[in-house]
Amino acid sequence: MFDLGMWELMLVGLVALLVLGPEKLPKAARMAGYWVRRARQSWYAVRSEIERELAAD
Repeated sequence: MFDLGMWELMLVGLVALLVLGPEKLPKAARMAGYWVRRARQSWYAVRSEIERELAAD
């Protein structure tokens, strides 16, 4: 989806650590993972519904 390399991910992590601090970073990462998981589940549900409708024709 996003073409991020190792250095880009490390830079994002470092910026997040500086902005949020070490106390808030784990909770923020957990929440980000939760929302990414919900978005993927929704996307897969929509995709499977569309595929099912197209296969019915």
